[in-house]
Amino acid sequence: MRTPSRRALLGAGIAVAGSGLLSACATGTTGSVPHSATDDLNGTDPSHGPDGHTPSGYVSPDGPEVAEAERRRGSGPVRHFSLTAAETRIDLGGRTVKTWAYGDELPGKEMRVTAGERIALTLANHLPQSTTLHWHGLTVRNDMDGVPGLTQRSVKPGGSFDYHFAVTTPGTHWVHPHSGLQLDRGMYAPLIVDDPREPLSYDKEWVVLLDDWLDGVDGSTPDAVLKELHGGVDRGGMNHAERDMGHEAKRGGGGGQHAQGGAAPADGPSRILKGARSKLLGHDAGDVDHPYHLVNGRTTHDPRTFRARPGDRIRIRFINAGSETAYRVALGGHRMTVTHTDGFPVEHAETDALLLGMAERYDVLVTAGDGVFPLTVLAEGKGRSALALLRTGSGGAPSASTRPKNLYGRLLTADRFRAAESVRSVSRRPDRTLEMTLTGTMEKYDWAINGSPYTPSQRYPVEAGERVRIIFRNHTRMWHPMHLHGHTFALPDGGPRKDTTILLPGRRVSVDFDADNPGLWMVHCHNVYHSESGMMTIIGYRKK
Repeated sequence: MRTPSRRALLGAGIAVAGSGLLSACATGTTGSVPHSATDDLNGTDPSHGPDGHTPSGYVSPDGPEVAEAERRRGSGPVRHFSLTAAETRIDLGGRTVKTWAYGDELPGKEMRVTAGERIALTLANHLPQSTTLHWHGLTVRNDMDGVPGLTQRSVKPGGSFDYHFAVTTPGTHWVHPHSGLQLDRGMYAPLIVDDPREPLSYDKEWVVLLDDWLDGVDGSTPDAVLKELHGGVDRGGMNHAERDMGHEAKRGGGGGQHAQGGAAPADGPSRILKGARSKLLGHDAGDVDHPYHLVNGRTTHDPRTFRARPGDRIRIRFINAGSETAYRVALGGHRMTVTHTDGFPVEHAETDALLLGMAERYDVLVTAGDGVFPLTVLAEGKGRSALALLRTGSGGAPSASTRPKNLYGRLLTADRFRAAESVRSVSRRPDRTLEMTLTGTMEKYDWAINGSPYTPSQRYPVEAGERVRIIFRNHTRMWHPMHLHGHTFALPDGGPRKDTTILLPGRRVSVDFDADNPGLWMVHCHNVYHSESGMMTIIGYRKK
């Protein structure tokens, strides 16, 4: 009898642990033996129930504790939205692909609310596959978090789901699915939460989403790429689209080389990337060769143009919506003043360039010069790039090969910033420490946390009111952007408040968060090929 895979469990939406809404029936470990339950204050191993079944004694996503936490957030005006997930054709700028998206736009239409309001959104699923919606960066009530098989049932083809919750914290955020590899299609959109007491002064705002793209290019699909990464073995438990690949999109510059032989598909090009190197990322930059990189849905062949006047003060909100690529970003001829990361203010700092891991966001201010300037986006270590233009005057557009000198100037990473005083965490000894060691290799593609690939029954226990420290250790040769749902954490020594942080190979980082949002919350790598291979786990609030 076949054991359900991690993705089958996620996609089926078969259990919400302890919930009166859904039955708790998630089983199966896909090759890992569940650890015995532990509930001491310093945990390395996750708790499991008997025989891998959902453990008892944890707050349910639709439990009274969750409802009470939501009640305390208040009941402001309601903003109504709708999203339809559907198959469509998208013009990327010189290349039209068949993909999945929210409506017929890439990115999906921007959603904007003000902190203190409530969101009411209906997600309609017109896809051939189940889906959900995750609110990345928002502190939502647990049953609205959009994780199938954990916080809600999957939205089946032809079905719909109503999301409704309070929004309390301003910032630059975004939405995307949390089902399989759907993020590596066209399913993402910006979500901007305005501050009713906005302290910044600026004339214009530019929301910039960065993405790596392969879906629909010469027959490629994300699921086929994951199968290739697994050596041609389908470990996903879901139907993989057939590939009818032709020629690969033309490469732009140096970087890594394609893998040859092995599990490469017989009917088209390999999408495995070998030799992608970056000192900034600790050596190996990535494993997937996305043939295109996009700024707001467009390739370098037909880039987006943002128009302003010379002297305008522009707020740029950067969002890395990519699946497997870190981006180095610079605006030619301009220095950037960084004001926020992952939606939270930092002490302002000037930089020439920024590095964004997957799911990270940065807000910057620039004062526009006179002319036409390239917003150059390097796929770090991969030898490809993306482009947009800032136009404030006459002149010819810079070419796609333009590399402004500030791209290689002063570059700030998250550990160089300090949280603004208004959001800085009060110093406090942790009540509980959770140790999470990242494990796995490219050869086996067996990514995991503490050697245990994901199952929905895993629990790292915490209790409401605790200051919790997560110690991440990276014992792999790859970098990983680690993301915590439902909370923000503080980097050490007064560092910024974030929900996603880059962990380089061989490094360790400790992050602290306050357990103030009850429920079951995922911790995972935001490289979707790593998370889908097992680098995910769950923090669970114990019932009192």
